[in-house]
Amino acid sequence: MKMFVIIYSDAADEDVIAALKEAGVHGYTKTVEVRGEGTDTEPKLGTHCWPGKNNMLMMAVADEEVPRIKEQIRRIQRDFPRAGVRGFLMPMEEKF
Repeated sequence: MKMFVIIYSDAADEDVIAALKEAGVHGYTKTVEVRGEGTDTEPKLGTHCWPGKNNMLMMAVADEEVPRIKEQIRRIQRDFPRAGVRGFLMPMEEKF
């Protein structure tokens, strides 16, 4: 199994969730209003100077699901370049 972590602009929430559902994702954990700075977009710190917030999704997926989900994340990045969508894939030792 693998753990996906996806961070993206709150403004793109509906599009990101819809794309992941289209890829067959049935379960995830979402954290809202995460803040930070990336390398390709402006900071999203929820302040007057740097407005905006991000959301973060975590998904435990079977190895065979990884290519399909990665392709959906890449599609979201192409379709919504200003949403700051970043995906990270990590090994997952066990689910209990």
